[in-house]
Order: sequence, then structure tokens, then C-alpha cells
Amino acid sequence: MAAGASRIFVSHLSGMAVFDPGGDQVGRVRDLVAMLRVGSRPPRVLGLVVELSNRRRIFLPMTRVTGIESGQIISTGVLNVRRFEQRPTERLILGELLDRRLRLIETDEEVTVLDVSVRQLAARREWEIDRVYVRKGRGTRTGGGEDRRFGLPWKGGGRRSGETLTVEWSALTGFSLEEHGQGAENLLATFEQLRPADLANVLHHLSAKRRIEVASALQDDRLADVLEELPEDDQIEILGELKDERAAEVLEAMDPDDAADLLGELPEDDKERLLALMRPSDAADVRRLMAYEDKTAGGLMTTEPIVLRPDATIADALARVRNRDLSPALAAQVYVCRPPDETPTGKYLGTVHFQRLLRDPPYTLVGSILDDDLLPLTPEAALPEVAGFFATYDMVAAPVVDDGGALLGAVTVDDVLDHMLPDDWRETEFHLSAEVAEGAG
Repeated sequence: MAAGASRIFVSHLSGMAVFDPGGDQVGRVRDLVAMLRVGSRPPRVLGLVVELSNRRRIFLPMTRVTGIESGQIISTGVLNVRRFEQRPTERLILGELLDRRLRLIETDEEVTVLDVSVRQLAARREWEIDRVYVRKGRGTRTGGGEDRRFGLPWKGGGRRSGETLTVEWSALTGFSLEEHGQGAENLLATFEQLRPADLANVLHHLSAKRRIEVASALQDDRLADVLEELPEDDQIEILGELKDERAAEVLEAMDPDDAADLLGELPEDDKERLLALMRPSDAADVRRLMAYEDKTAGGLMTTEPIVLRPDATIADALARVRNRDLSPALAAQVYVCRPPDETPTGKYLGTVHFQRLLRDPPYTLVGSILDDDLLPLTPEAALPEVAGFFATYDMVAAPVVDDGGALLGAVTVDDVLDHMLPDDWRETEFHLSAEVAEGAG
């Protein structure tokens, strides 16, 4: 069963083997991590707690799950093997939700949770709790026992009083956030739908104490997105309040150019300590960017554009462009290079713009539709030269190529604007978001 194809009961996931893209088993599922939301909205499923062969338990985000089928889970990307630590806003589904006593809203009857199902939202990568399998009454056993691994009645002859039924999460009360209160959980639930830039502006206008509480409770990917939109002082303050390992994880989740800018503002000892805790490949990208002057193409670029070989097809290119993690600017074009495919690449051959990908048949090779007339930027190109390039050619992204012809990265228009606006522009714009924060401080 492919991920998102239908609902999956968590009792079936417990103990299920997890495999990497190469087919090697990395561990087994021991729990699922969910975040409660205000009112009747079902909890969002954040990821899996996976136990490795050495008994270490790690966190696997649901965004890394590409398939749940034939009694196994397939993951993608590099696993973060740092030990899982539950955060204040997180709940363990097997450990904390099963056997929980809730109430049916319609009849006010008490029920005991025996199992829950999860599902992937249509056309999105988010997962949430879907339905709840419950038993009416207090669930007193009349004999036998219960298998705590799955939260289901033990089949060894025991039975429990009360009718069992499956209901929607919204039909239950007793395990969701209160509508009122000033805990970080409530603020997170209130701001869940805000764009990173708007949430960053809200955080900026909170008191220092509240800002740290909310930032610490955000998931790594969400906090990374928000940090990229915050003023420099707020970035440094928040990063300094995180544990070193957590700070390194958040830096890994940031765009390499933003992580390089942030680390560049830290004292040398702090910078080196955090770089040493990051994954070597991520740290290498950041160190490479930090070698360039701030307001140059090399200092502005990201090292993670879409790179394809000339024998890739338009269908391949469109599949890469569909990646939800890409910004619109980075998804606007692909860069065609000789191998290796990661920056710094082999010889840069040219660019294919998104509109051109839509005009030609899917089987067309990208090497045959290159735009190679435009000279790329050099890493030493100063900010005015970069801005002039974008204005002259109506570009939203541009390749950066070294003297040897290798693609080093790409500069996007948002980074150019960010460095051309006044230093305090984040603090003077988007006043509407600041009004949202008035009642939260």
C-alpha cells in the first residue's frame, strides 16, 4: 500500500521494519509522534520513532516516508541518527494516546482508546490522525490481559466489557489543546497556518521569553524556515538558546546560504563547534559558502539548485521541479552539467527554463533545448553586478560558475532583494503580522 493510499492503523505499524532507499533495513518502528491542535482538529503526525539495531531510538519525519507496503516502510534521504528526544508539544501515539480515556461528544459516554488510524492528506505530505477505535465504558477486564505493544485486546481468552466502535477524531473530547491559555502549544496551534515570513514577524514582536519558548517548540524544518526570515539579532538569540545538537540539526535544515550567513555572525569557537556537529556534507557546503565575501554571487548563492545531466529527459526535469521543498525561484529552471551532478559539478552546459519544459514533449532530452547564450555569474561578482544581471535579463535565478566551468550554485532573486533592502526592513514591514502577536506576548 503506497503512503497516503488509505488509512493505516498504528497497531499494524508497531514493530514494522524500516528500510532505506537501497533496500537495507535501518530499524523498526517503536512509536509515532503527533502534535495536538486546538479544538476538534485531529493531531498532525510528525514522524516515527525508529529503533536502530544498537537500540538507539531516532526520529524519522513523515516527509521522509515514501511507502508503507508489504509490511515494511521505505524511507528516503539520509537518516539523522541523533537520539530521539520528545519535545513539550509532542505526544507519542502508542505510548500516550492508546488506553487513554476520552468521551464521546454526542452521548458524553466514557470510552477507552484501543487503536487509531492515520492517513496522508490528499496532494500534501502531511499526515494526521484519521479515526479512533474505542471501547465504551471504563474497559474493566473480566479475564485475560492486554497486549501493550499494540493497545489491542489480548486474544488469549480475555474479554472486556463494552461495545467497540470506530469514530472520527472530532467525535471525541478530552485529548486536545484548550482553546485558551498562553502555553507554547497554544501559540503553535494558533500560528500553524502562517507562512514562515509572517510567523517570523510574529516571533520578532513577542517578548524574549515567549519567543524562545515558541521557537524551541517548533519542529526543526519549521524553525529553520522561520529563522531564515528573522532579523540577525533574533536568529543569534534563538540559536544560542538551543542545545548544540538541536542547533546543528536546525542549521542542517536551513538553506546552506542562510546557514552560512548565520554562522558567520557567531564567535569563531561557537561556529566551529556547531559545524563539527553538523553532517559532514552539510558542513562542507556551508564552509564553502563562508569562503566568499558576503555581497558577492558566491556569498549569495545556494549550493542546492536542480542539476541534471544532458541525457535526462523533460519528464525527469519536471519530476525534480515538483519537489515541494524547492522555492519557486529555484524551481524556475534546471541547470544541465556533466557529472558529477552535485555542486561543484562537472562542466556547466546551460540552463533550461520551466516554460521551455512545458512546451516540448516529455521524452525530449534537456541537452537538446539548452539556453547557453547567457554568460553565467562568477562567484566574485559584486551585488550591483548581480542585481543588474537579474534586471537586464528578467531572471529569478542565475547560475554561478567558476573559472574551470563547474557550476558552484545558483543565486535567487529573493537573496538579492534581501541584501539590497535596508538592514532593518524585516522590522518595519508586514505590520499586520505584528498585530496578530499583540495578544500573545
